[in-house]
Amino acid sequence: MVQLQRKLGLWVSISIVIGSVIGSSIFIKPAIMAAQLSSPLLLLLLWLVAGSISLIGAMINAEIGCMLPETGGQYVYFRKMYGDFFAYLYGWACFIVINTAAIAAIAFVFAQFSEYFFQLPRFSKETETALQWHLPFLGDLYPLQNAGVKTLAILTVFVVTIINVRSVKSGGAIQVFFTVLKVAALLLLIGFLFCGKGSLSNLTTNPPSFNTMPWYVFTGFIAGTSGALASYDGWNNLGYIAGEIKNPQKNIPRSLIMGLGICMLLYILTNEAYLYIIPVEEMKNSTMVAADAMNKVGGIAGGGFIALLVMISCAGAVNGNVLPCARVNFAMAQDNCFFKSAAKVHPRFHTPVTALWIQCVWACVFIITGSFDMLADMFVFMSWVFYGFGAYGIFILRKKMPDAKRKYTMWGYPVLPLIFIFFSLLYFIITIYNDVHNYITGKSPIINSLLGLMLTAIGIPFYWYFKRKKLLKDQEL
Repeated sequence: MVQLQRKLGLWVSISIVIGSVIGSSIFIKPAIMAAQLSSPLLLLLLWLVAGSISLIGAMINAEIGCMLPETGGQYVYFRKMYGDFFAYLYGWACFIVINTAAIAAIAFVFAQFSEYFFQLPRFSKETETALQWHLPFLGDLYPLQNAGVKTLAILTVFVVTIINVRSVKSGGAIQVFFTVLKVAALLLLIGFLFCGKGSLSNLTTNPPSFNTMPWYVFTGFIAGTSGALASYDGWNNLGYIAGEIKNPQKNIPRSLIMGLGICMLLYILTNEAYLYIIPVEEMKNSTMVAADAMNKVGGIAGGGFIALLVMISCAGAVNGNVLPCARVNFAMAQDNCFFKSAAKVHPRFHTPVTALWIQCVWACVFIITGSFDMLADMFVFMSWVFYGFGAYGIFILRKKMPDAKRKYTMWGYPVLPLIFIFFSLLYFIITIYNDVHNYITGKSPIINSLLGLMLTAIGIPFYWYFKRKKLLKDQEL
């Protein structure tokens, strides 16, 4: 029987972490967070806090991943922690919401920013709204909106999938290439901005409108946390391909901590560079803070540079999600908890060929039905639901497997996992409240978090179907 092989080294693994985390958020989210905080020092603190929380999650995954270096990541971990049903529910959520929506959202942004260089076709407003899919109690979808952008996004996912079907090494090499290019371009952006006509006082001075009341500061900080955590999301992708990483006991923790550490450094430097050029009072009214900052330094050419940088970043992030995420469905299929064909390994390329194509098709469905904001909110929300359970699971594994070999043991246990669980719970509550409130007030056409939960719940009947099918097969044997 053809098996997946351990072909991915340390640098490819680091590039997957960086490539999965750094997408488009750092070019947009700082402005939204500035509006919520109205303070440059609080903005810096928020990036540090969110990065530290994400790093705690990475350390949790590093300890568990070293114990269970198998293809499938958190799906495998949850089987040990909570049993088959919960592991299946996570795997189903990855397929139906988390991973495929992430791929779709990033590809959508890639296609959107291509319009800076050439105009993509679209239907008239009347045609775009003519076809409407209504989801009871959840909202409406308009599949004909942004037809040209959606077509290019679908083509992007299709091409990246072909590359990863043909070779895991090629997918890894492309990931390293895009990650190096992305990091270099971000450093170039930071250098350009700090060489422009800005002011260091922007990094420390609060505007006159800043409200110093503790309650306003607290609520603003909590609101901003959502965007910051979303920007750091994606670090768990490395666990999905643990079965293909060389020397996983060493390379998994190194890759997670080094990769996320680089992301934190780049995010903080980029945020400070924006502030150097644009005061926080001006930043909070920006729709595209990176482009606005570069326009002040380099004019129209600066805007083109940002558009190209976002496209490079998103292309790497699409590959950084396509390559590892299909491994969850592959692992499920091997356990007879998913469509059996998804367990197929290509005899020549040694890649999970069917799992990759199933993932591609469903991601394309999401592209047709959704938009970036809807998809991003949905997959990040569902990710953090399971991140919280994963953090609690480290307590379970310490108790269930006390004698297991732990090549890496996370620092700060049990305090740091408890902090992470608290943030996950807080994120869950705040997101549902905000989504429902935005839907009721007409700010959002759909309740993204509840849609994610509904799609996950749809998988429950399939669990009993796969379980019954497996039972009948075992009886025949």
